[in-house]
Amino acid sequence: MEVNQIRVDHKIIAELIDNGSRVLDLGCGDGSLLKFLVTEKSVIGRGVEITEEGMEMCVSKGLSVLHGDIDEGIRDYRDGFFDYVVLSQTLQVVHRPKFVIREMLRAGKKAIVSFPNFGNWLVRLDLLFSGRMPKSDVLPFEWYDTPNIHLCTIKDFRILCSEMGIKIEREIYLKNQDAENTGLLVRVAPNLFAGIAIYLISNQS
Repeated sequence: MEVNQIRVDHKIIAELIDNGSRVLDLGCGDGSLLKFLVTEKSVIGRGVEITEEGMEMCVSKGLSVLHGDIDEGIRDYRDGFFDYVVLSQTLQVVHRPKFVIREMLRAGKKAIVSFPNFGNWLVRLDLLFSGRMPKSDVLPFEWYDTPNIHLCTIKDFRILCSEMGIKIEREIYLKNQDAENTGLLVRVAPNLFAGIAIYLISNQS
């Protein structure tokens, strides 16, 4: 996969990962990110995916992926086995976010978490004026069929990291998953103007 064919948020995640690292991609979906990391960053990549459809697409790409539910943990991997554990736009889907993050930082030296920011001003405005659960390019589902069960804001995630004693090493914010240029407003007030947040985190030393 060429660089210009991958989503911007995936490209940024790849930039956070050192060449040749051991990487575990949780909820890896169709394997696009993992394949890009293997091809462009020469990582030793593994994935975990719950859907049969996702598994089939990963296998078709030649990826090493386990069928599993990350809400049940990743006990197949010993402590610190991976350099990076990635959770790309999957945090809002899991039932046990704190448990999943703890597992990421147990199995990996560092973790990368990205998620849609529910505090974005367009989401707030939509709820205020329509009186209905908001939809957007990043959150396109109706309330009754959405897989997103734990929506959070950038502020929420920062507070969670503080409560869990997690060190935030990098914070990157995008207007949306295809936005190369974040813009001044996103950089100055990300909780209000960012559509996507990407965090590089680790355990406090």
